[in-house]
Amino acid sequence: MPPEASRIESLRNRVLAVFRGFGYELVIPPMLEFIDSLLTGTGQDLDLRTFKLVDQISGRTMGLRADMTPQVARVDAHLLNRRGVTRLCYCASVLHTRPRGMTSTREPLQIGAEIYGHAGVESDIEIQRLLRATLAAAQLRSTRLDIGHVGVFRALVRRAGVDAELESDLLEVLRHKDRPGLAALGRQLDADTAAALACLLDLYGGPEVIAEAERVLPDLPDIRAALAVLRRLADDSADGIGVDLADLRGYHYHSGVVFAAYAEGLPSAVALGGRYDEVGSAFGRARPATGFSIDLRELAMASAVATPRSAILAPWLRDGSLESIVAALRSAGEVVIDDLPGHLDTVDELGCDRRLVLRAGQWQVEPI
Repeated sequence: MPPEASRIESLRNRVLAVFRGFGYELVIPPMLEFIDSLLTGTGQDLDLRTFKLVDQISGRTMGLRADMTPQVARVDAHLLNRRGVTRLCYCASVLHTRPRGMTSTREPLQIGAEIYGHAGVESDIEIQRLLRATLAAAQLRSTRLDIGHVGVFRALVRRAGVDAELESDLLEVLRHKDRPGLAALGRQLDADTAAALACLLDLYGGPEVIAEAERVLPDLPDIRAALAVLRRLADDSADGIGVDLADLRGYHYHSGVVFAAYAEGLPSAVALGGRYDEVGSAFGRARPATGFSIDLRELAMASAVATPRSAILAPWLRDGSLESIVAALRSAGEVVIDDLPGHLDTVDELGCDRRLVLRAGQWQVEPI
């Protein structure tokens, strides 16, 4: 409806202005693509969420995008083909076969930003700084950023030689913080791996969790590297940060840091993101990548940004001088609404707070 649409559009412009300020360029990928292009590099995570249909011309299966990130990754890897760091952003609708949560829509308005071409933790720091700036621009009442790293779990199951089926089962119980389920699956593992995986369920809280993880987890190179990255991110956060080593959302898609932002008034994460260095290789060009996305509709629900209605009512019968004044006001960004004849009793529905009035031969803007 008009008030909500105005609120969302105002917030869209505000967020894209933040992205532009950090040097991110806007792209607009297509809504509909052949399914082999749309799902390339995404693993299993997007397949069930994607609406599919048959192209009547070619007979091939097409899909309505469920996430814009793989499309933007293809823009970087295959279309732009730049050698250095590339920063891209986007804002458009995506479609989900099932809503992400009980209060979510099946048509999120996805807005996000991605940075390509830098493998170091510096790009993870930049993208999280950009996310904080975005949430600040939206004037959310209270926010919290939680971080994790899929490399910790991946290192544990790799060392244990876990097969794909058991890895999937372990992933599921950890996602749901299912301690009895993890204990049952742990009987198929060596004692050290089972104990380490059980520790992941308790490794959540503030930045102190990183030191505790260094103490209780196996001293593996990949785990040391993952915890070092998390420490750098925690050190960069001036307002505190949460750590959850059992947060494995997008495990088949992400390759390193994962993070989620939460805001007062929303039951689920307002933003999701992380590193996905392996996606570009599916397009013939491996490029380090990290980014985040937000459902702009949900962001607007929690945002304190006000969009007051402000407009000027102009008489319908005009002379040349009035036409010039109306044109000048509109060029300056004002909303000027024509007062069509015969609607005096409903003029308040237009939301005008001022009107153009002729005083002593001069047109003036006055409060209503």
